Amino acid sequence: MTASPSPTTTLNQAPRATPSATAAASVPDARIPLRGHLRHTGALIRRNLLWIRQDPESMADALLMPIVFTLLFVYVFGGSIGQALGGGQNGYVQYVIPGMIAMMSMTLSQGVGTGFSQDFNSGVMDRFRSLPIGRGSVLFAKISVELVRMLFATAVLMIVSVLVGFHIHNWGGLFAAVGLSAAFASSIMWVFLTLGVVLKNAQSVQAMGFLVLFPLQFGSSIFAPTQSMPGWLQAFTDYNPLSTLADAARGLMVGGPVAHDLWITLAWSAAITVVMAPVAIYKFRTKS
Repeated sequence: MTASPSPTTTLNQAPRATPSATAAASVPDARIPLRGHLRHTGALIRRNLLWIRQDPESMADALLMPIVFTLLFVYVFGGSIGQALGGGQNGYVQYVIPGMIAMMSMTLSQGVGTGFSQDFNSGVMDRFRSLPIGRGSVLFAKISVELVRMLFATAVLMIVSVLVGFHIHNWGGLFAAVGLSAAFASSIMWVFLTLGVVLKNAQSVQAMGFLVLFPLQFGSSIFAPTQSMPGWLQAFTDYNPLSTLADAARGLMVGGPVAHDLWITLAWSAAITVVMAPVAIYKFRTKS
């Protein structure tokens, strides 16, 4: 029995593009019908999922990150912050887990940029751009697979959170919070896709992502209430979309006000997508 070739190997061994194929590849996305875009996106999603199956280590961050962060914040910081909240460690578990769902949406979004950069450096993207497929299909497929990874990480997070004492009061609210996090994550992925095209290598994307993620995550209400923060930092957290996402998820899952934070988060998601999606697609089309 012979082993099946990897998706990348298959692409690299494919015959060179003929003049007619090259001409078809230069056709703008607008001339490709919607059915064609959907077919191309589906094929590329399958390619990316096959690659994950052949390289299961690529799921290590989605598996280990929710476990490590949950245990770290619950058992290292849970006692002291929980006392400030008035509920001890158990109270802190109910506070931090919805916030960590928001954190997963931001942290794992970085992977789409590093993976995109690696595909460029390996020559896979050059092969894609020589094929008569919609350029947007390549990016939408990447986002779809990263959302699958995010949902897997969220499932692991919820299993660990139940083991450390989190109580799921509202299953509908839980699914709504996950859906809201996925919507926000998909918008942030357009930012990292742009970085994956513009920056030279995956290390640069990772370093830039760290500079963006670190202040947004810790300058928010994900891990601790913002009332004790200095006034200038509270002003930052008020406009930080991760704060509104975490507070909306907390209201949906545990109880409390939801509407204001929900609409602010959706507005952020829509605005980021409207601005960054055309930029990412344009940069991908014109990258030399």
